[in-house]
Order: sequence, then C-alpha cells, then structure tokens
Amino acid sequence: MTGELSPIDKAKFVAAKRAAEFVEDGMRVGLGTGSTAAWLVRCLGEKVREEGLKFRGVPTSTRTAELAREVGIEVITLEEARWLDLTIDGADEFDGELSLIKGGGGALLQEKIVATASDQMVVIADAAKEVGTLGAFPLPVEVIPFGWTASQALIEEALVSMDVMGRQITLRMDGDAAYRTDEGNFILDLHLTRIGNPRQLALILNQIPGVVENGLFIDICDQVVIGYGDGRVEVRDINAGTTSEEQIALAENDNLFRDI
Repeated sequence: MTGELSPIDKAKFVAAKRAAEFVEDGMRVGLGTGSTAAWLVRCLGEKVREEGLKFRGVPTSTRTAELAREVGIEVITLEEARWLDLTIDGADEFDGELSLIKGGGGALLQEKIVATASDQMVVIADAAKEVGTLGAFPLPVEVIPFGWTASQALIEEALVSMDVMGRQITLRMDGDAAYRTDEGNFILDLHLTRIGNPRQLALILNQIPGVVENGLFIDICDQVVIGYGDGRVEVRDINAGTTSEEQIALAENDNLFRDI
C-alpha cells in the first residue's frame, strides 16, 4: 500500500514513524495537529495495538483527539496530565535554529500551550518545510472575534516598523464564514514573505489588544525529524548539536494503511 502514497506522504510517514520511537511506556505525550501529526497518531496507535505500548496522549485539537481515540490511544486533558514528557507535532516551516511557523491547521494556541508544557518538543516534517528564513508560509495570528478589525489595523501598524517583506493580512475563511478555532476565535494570516527577526515580531504581536497568540514558535523545538520521499530520515538535535540519518523501512503490508 505504501507504493500508492505520494513522495510527500511517504516523507511525512517515515518522519512520523521515526518520531514514534521517542514515545516510551508511561509517558504523557502531546499529540499535534495537521497532516504529518495525523501520521504520528496512526503510528502510535499501531504501536499500542501491536506492541502493547502504554502511554497517555494530550491532543492539541478536537480532530486529533478523535483520531487518537479511534486508533486506541488513551486520551487525557492537559489539566489531568499537568506536565508532559514529550510533545510531537508538525510545522509549516522551520529554519536552521529550529524556529517554527505553525498554525496552518488552525490549532496554534493549543499547540503552543501543550508544547511549552513539555520537557521536550520534537517536530516532524517533510524536507520541503525547511527554509533559510521564515515567512514564505503565511503567519497565523489568533484573535478574539470582538473588534478583530481593530486588532488587524494595529497589527498592520506594527508591521511597518518590522523587518518583513510583505504586510498583507487576510482573515481565514471557512466557506462563506470566518474560520473558527476550537476556542471560537478568528485567525488572521500575515503574508510577510520574509521575517527578518522572528523573536521581535512574536513579542510585538502578543502585545496587541485582541491578539490571543501567534504562530511563531521560538526556543520551543528541541529536535526535528525530517522525512524524505525515498524513506530516509534526518534527526537534528539543536541542544546536542548533532545530526543523524537513517533509512526507514516502508512495509507494503503495513496495517497502518488499511483504512487509508
């Protein structure tokens, strides 16, 4: 069945499969949101069913929670876990310092809360997500619905003095209505093209009234697992300063693909 996957999906799968090896019995694990994170949840579900892995997962969205329960993972809340051993999540972009843009799936607030309540964060991504400078992917900013146009105007004003190439802002839509996060908020997507100083921008954005959180994850990610379409994975550890590469077997009869 893996032969039917596109190279991008193969890359996401091998990254997720390798990252699933970080999860050990008894852990409390944050489970990310998005297409790559969904592969992780499926891989972990297979380890629960086939290997008897026992851990508890804290999902970062309602759809991740639904998938986790579906594949047999015990789901708990962050309040029940209190603190996590590990969070594994995807990213829309990452750079050489493992700074991230996240929120393309609309779950950036829960994702950031869960990631920062963890001893370690591991990002899983296909190789196309690596960039020299963040910003090609629109930066999501979650805002409360009340006065969102005023918040947008304040963001536009703040961007004038920021080191960015573009300043277009669009309200994320879901059909004919504004997209709503799990918390009922809106998302403004900032089309910046290039972000020269992500740390400064993240701090400025979160000072604007109405802004709940932004999609810049700075000094949060510890390791990144990069998948390639030929089955290779590269693991980079920002703290240890190490990089390793290995080949992940793509089993044609893998049970993981029976419902895909």
